[in-house]
Amino acid sequence: MMNRMSASLLVGALLCATPVLAQEAALPEITMDQALHDRLPDAVKSKGRMVSVNNGSFPPYEIVEGDRMSGASADMTDALGQLLGIEIGHATVGGLPALLTGINGGRYDFAFGPIGDFESREEANDFVDWVQEFVVFAVHKGNPKEITSLETACGKRIAVMAGGSAERVINKASDDCAAAGKPAITVQSFTDQPSSILAVRSNRADAFFSSQAPLTYFVAQANGQLELAGIGQKNGFEDLYQGAVVSKGSPLGPVLLDGVKELMANGTYAAIMKKWGLENNMIAEPGINLGGVIPK
Repeated sequence: MMNRMSASLLVGALLCATPVLAQEAALPEITMDQALHDRLPDAVKSKGRMVSVNNGSFPPYEIVEGDRMSGASADMTDALGQLLGIEIGHATVGGLPALLTGINGGRYDFAFGPIGDFESREEANDFVDWVQEFVVFAVHKGNPKEITSLETACGKRIAVMAGGSAERVINKASDDCAAAGKPAITVQSFTDQPSSILAVRSNRADAFFSSQAPLTYFVAQANGQLELAGIGQKNGFEDLYQGAVVSKGSPLGPVLLDGVKELMANGTYAAIMKKWGLENNMIAEPGINLGGVIPK
């Protein structure tokens, strides 16, 4: 069993290492769009600044090191700031509930995320969706436990993020295993991504069930110890959209939406997503509250 000190050191190394996926790419030059700037809330224009809140590292989108944030989301908010003609700062809170409370209470302007857009969450917030996500497994190289789907996870030790949608799905899958006369899944819930992936690397879990984008990042940094499994399957989910979050009915939502559209049109979005290895998470057009849209 790894002691607390060595575990902390490894988690720190995972976050602080230079992202192997990130390749320097020339981004298009961005000038302020006066029409978009004029649509910002008056309070924002008077301050000349907005604060985007996050709930800790979510590589390769959000990589938080002290008061500094890097990653695809940081690059996107930098570009949005140039487009809107304002400064966008970053703040970190502990957990999604604190993030949403801070936005709805007016302490923070928005969260760029991306954060999972589910219909239940749209009751109190609006989502400006700019990526599509998939949920897969990170397993040991060679997949010795042969985990390729929820059905093959029966009897295995599966790490998940506490309180997230993947935790709900894996708990239901465990019940399904038991109902089918198979061993239940041992669900291991962790508060953050690095701790979850560390459980797999240290053989305390057989797999980590989570979003494909951050798992791709961690697998690339694992020196050949890990690989992805269950790719190309629904794995208990329908279409998953993620995006920025604002308070319900906020006029900032449509401004962010049109800002992202402009970054897509001028090539900035594609350049940033490719820089961070997120080509498979790009969407053709952003939208508001896509998680609640009924498929045709």
